[in-house]
Amino acid sequence: MAPILDISKLQKSYGATHVLKDINVQIDEGDFLVLVGPSGCGKSTLLNCIAGLEPITGGSIHIGGRDMTHVSPKDRDIAMVFQSYALYPTMSVAKNITFGMKVRGVDQATQEAKLADVARQLQIEKLLNRRPGQLSGGQRQRVAMGRALVRDPKLFLFDEPLSNLDAKLRVEMRSEIKKLHHSMNASIVYVTHDQIEAMTLATKIVVLKDGVVQQIGSPSEIYNKPANLFVADFMGSPAMNLIPARAEPEGGATRIEIDREGAAPIILHDPHASGLPRDIILGLRPEDIAEAGFRAGEDVQEAQCLVDMVEPAGADTYVMSRLGGTGVTARLHAETIARPGEQMTLAFDLGKVSYFEPGTGTRLN
Repeated sequence: MAPILDISKLQKSYGATHVLKDINVQIDEGDFLVLVGPSGCGKSTLLNCIAGLEPITGGSIHIGGRDMTHVSPKDRDIAMVFQSYALYPTMSVAKNITFGMKVRGVDQATQEAKLADVARQLQIEKLLNRRPGQLSGGQRQRVAMGRALVRDPKLFLFDEPLSNLDAKLRVEMRSEIKKLHHSMNASIVYVTHDQIEAMTLATKIVVLKDGVVQQIGSPSEIYNKPANLFVADFMGSPAMNLIPARAEPEGGATRIEIDREGAAPIILHDPHASGLPRDIILGLRPEDIAEAGFRAGEDVQEAQCLVDMVEPAGADTYVMSRLGGTGVTARLHAETIARPGEQMTLAFDLGKVSYFEPGTGTRLN
């Protein structure tokens, strides 16, 4: 079966400025694709290219097996939800939702049936006679989603739809969007700069930087096996610890040496690693550095670390130390007793380690 969206060798330039460089992405029907990256990476431009709001400089875009590269936005069988909601201020909620159907000549009975269905789904039945100015940000967001849902398109496009909402409402709306995706088996392309949003919503993530795809994968692939230092640092909160270290073969294993301030280096032995260059960056998520005795297994190795700072955070306590000349964060349980200036034994889970080449940033394992 043809992918619902197939982007091939897509290029986008404004004059001499190359904004998107050789983008190749495919998703199947029912996929939830999230485009994520820092501001200015090209993710909204890519979404606008899919929508047909921006002409592309090279390559092609197929939606539902049809070449849409030069097709106008209204004929692409897509529905878009913008960050600004883009509602008509003088129209009621009901008219905002049905306006597109009216323009396309859909009969009144169908309009009313679809409106009732979507209003029930989004729990906005009581708002249908109000105007957008009388609604909260979250309610406006639901109306914008309702207007997209009545289209029943091949592809939904969301451009940072939650960025105007407060933190609590964002979490609620995230759940709503996830539920909608499951109940409708909708195919969605979603832009965000929030990597937590990306991890919780996506079936597939594209990480962009400077118009170049850094990695495409499932949330767990992106999180556990980042393709390079940029992805490792960008995805995850707190970010992955990236510690300069030295590697040497020793027997059938690799000996890893990490400098400590005011003490001999930490020595770890990785039985699974081989063929590493001498200078490496060792990557470990904060949750993969535990308090001694709290994690068992042949890949877990302990070392004394000087506590730099302690941050209680409710369910977790974050303990910071300095290793390899850089700050390192361990995510420990809430009852952890740690004091700045004192030594603490930490357990490093080398079964979860990522190794990177310092110069290119490429993943080595």
